Amino acid sequence: MTEQRPGAAAWVPDRLSLTSLREAVQECRGCELYRDATQGVMGDGRRDAALLLLGEQPGDREDQQGEPFVGPAGRVLDDALTDVGIDPREVFKTNVVKHFRWSGTRGKQRIHQSPSRAHVVACGPWLDAELRLVRPIGVVILGGTAGKAVYGTSFKVGEARGQLRDWPESFPVARPPEWVLATTHPSAVLRADDRRSAYDALVADLRVAAARAAT
Repeated sequence: MTEQRPGAAAWVPDRLSLTSLREAVQECRGCELYRDATQGVMGDGRRDAALLLLGEQPGDREDQQGEPFVGPAGRVLDDALTDVGIDPREVFKTNVVKHFRWSGTRGKQRIHQSPSRAHVVACGPWLDAELRLVRPIGVVILGGTAGKAVYGTSFKVGEARGQLRDWPESFPVARPPEWVLATTHPSAVLRADDRRSAYDALVADLRVAAARAAT
């Protein structure tokens, strides 16, 4: 069966607010992922945040609670932000895909399955709406899926991480962020054989963002 993926644009409200986006995403039928997810998970944080952190998709815990980055990877991210002097309560956290994609279970936990490029494209209007609403000065990209959503399929997080770059002209927004920095997704720390080294590398990347945000 060919999946119908009309994209999310028809469900994005005309008047943008955090409340209107959170309500509207629950009705989204832009792709098939809504069928197996508990709910849509819109971004959360300060409406006027100077820094937006962009990940891949909600995980099992996020899908249940309806908030981004509340699971184990979110705790790693908050620890790393705190270590570089960024208050996790002062940023805006979101994902490029708003519904949890999963395949099978491990005990009671549903097993994460990465979204496809088609899912990322279908969900693009939600990210565009969040960027128009928050208008961050800087964006931290967490992982390859988020990087490809912004910079295209040639993006490789291993080559780009820790480097400040411009927002791409290929992703037009009303007020482009002044800078972008890519790093690995905090879930990669949890999967790493050497978690300490992986965490230290994440912190080193975020320290570059913290220094730029302070100028």
